Amino acid sequence: MRLPRSTRALSCLLLAWALSTLSPAGASALADGVPLLGVGAGAGAPSAPASPAARVVPVPPVPAAPSPPNPDSEVFGARLFTGAFAREGAALFNPDYVIATGDTLQVRLWGAFNFDAPLVVDPQGNVFLPNVGPVAVRGVRNAELQQIVEAAVRRVYRANVSSYASLADAQPVRVFVSGFVVRPGQYSGTSMDSLLHYLDQAGGIDPERGSFLDVQVRRGAALRGRVNLYDFLLDGRLPALQLASGDVIFVPPRQNTVRVSGLAANPKRFEFSGAERTVADFVALARPQAAATHVRITRNTGTVRHTDYHPLSESGSVPVANGDELEFTADKKTGTITVRVEGEHDSAQEYVLPYGSRLGDVFSRIRLNERSQPQNLQLFRQSVKLRQKELLATSLRSLEASLLTARSGSGEEANLRQQEAKLMLQWVERARLVEPLGQVLVASDPNRDQLLLENGDVLRIPTSDGLVLVNGEVLFPNAVAHQPGLTLGDYIERAGGFTQNADHSRVVLARVNGSFEQSEARRLSDATRVNPGDQVLVLPKVDQKNRQFALDLTRILSQIAITAGVVLGIR
Repeated sequence: MRLPRSTRALSCLLLAWALSTLSPAGASALADGVPLLGVGAGAGAPSAPASPAARVVPVPPVPAAPSPPNPDSEVFGARLFTGAFAREGAALFNPDYVIATGDTLQVRLWGAFNFDAPLVVDPQGNVFLPNVGPVAVRGVRNAELQQIVEAAVRRVYRANVSSYASLADAQPVRVFVSGFVVRPGQYSGTSMDSLLHYLDQAGGIDPERGSFLDVQVRRGAALRGRVNLYDFLLDGRLPALQLASGDVIFVPPRQNTVRVSGLAANPKRFEFSGAERTVADFVALARPQAAATHVRITRNTGTVRHTDYHPLSESGSVPVANGDELEFTADKKTGTITVRVEGEHDSAQEYVLPYGSRLGDVFSRIRLNERSQPQNLQLFRQSVKLRQKELLATSLRSLEASLLTARSGSGEEANLRQQEAKLMLQWVERARLVEPLGQVLVASDPNRDQLLLENGDVLRIPTSDGLVLVNGEVLFPNAVAHQPGLTLGDYIERAGGFTQNADHSRVVLARVNGSFEQSEARRLSDATRVNPGDQVLVLPKVDQKNRQFALDLTRILSQIAITAGVVLGIR
């Protein structure tokens, strides 16, 4: 039904008047579509206008969860407070707990008289038992509660009533946590909760300002106890302090500190009291590893820093002051080294030699046989293997940079580059898994007997097996019997010849003595001599078309073949 124009005009005037009488909050609520009491309430008599507070009810923000102290802090004990103590409830039975006012006891009587109910310890320290009267329990140890209640019942009921009493609930308390903690305040718990429970609720001790050595518990003007949290962290000792409402846990400022690093089980920053300690005090805290023999002390002397160096045997007489830095080190030479001899020989495989021994010292102890090839002696060294691994990783990083920064002249070329780079990056990941051999070429060195040995060296004496290994991009990788007069190309033909992916111009001949030669296609049928035990590695070809990184890839393929003795195909 359409209202007359005069009625519509009157309605608009009334609405304008109503809006002019609203508070800003009410007008905002109406603009947001919030119905107001008394305005547009529907049929019937309008209700009285409500106050603005009744119209708009603000929703309080949800407080953010407290963040624990930095778990990566170098301060010893910073990881102690992570919320675990705050989440755990109090144990219901502690034999040393002392009954206090407000505690709840569960008391049961049966026999000639039955009773079962929880009883709260009143301000006088009593619980009232029917037909028995008040029983004083305040100050009684939890372990002795049953005896006290049973003795009180026996005074009235000689033999026909049995009793049982236990602590049901400890007294709820609110404890203040103050001083250098993350969130000082008042926190709830029970009188059975430990000091760690309340410290954890407060976010723990501030690792950069608070003291872990002298946490104090105060009740009014009296000091009830001191707690050294290092005793708990290192030895698991924590005194049982029963807290009551109004008690204050106070964390004083941090005392002197020393930073420990190096060969230690606890390389942290430690706190200590007093003006000066000795290195022995921090040996007990940091717990140096068995390999540690000395300690380096960087003195806190202002802008000019001084360094002292002492053996651990003198730690009891070396002073340490606030701000010093200790580093436990191993200062000793290797007494002996271990060298392993593998391959074709009739001697022991493991030799323990004095530090500084040479290759000739081991070789003179080896008993050879008719199948041994001492002229092709091989040496594998761990340090060389690590170096080869680093060089390969450097080359692969350079190849990755070429792949990811290659430029394209058109959108179509960019798509092709993207697909090509994706495949090559997968190949790079496979190449990173290749383990070099760490081989050192010593067979052709006339002074090889004077070469110093390292711990972990492996000597290998090849066997005269009369075989030539053909590997890589050939149809049938295999071992071919050696025949005098056969060329490099002949051995490749006997392994089925080249595959379509083979690079005819790049064939690596790995000699049994550890040396390498690279041949080209035009030289495959020449007089290149192949010896028994050699390995022929046919490398895959690198498509030069539209590849800006072809030279890098070619070099890496040769590097893998030479250092690891394998061919990593590109497909």
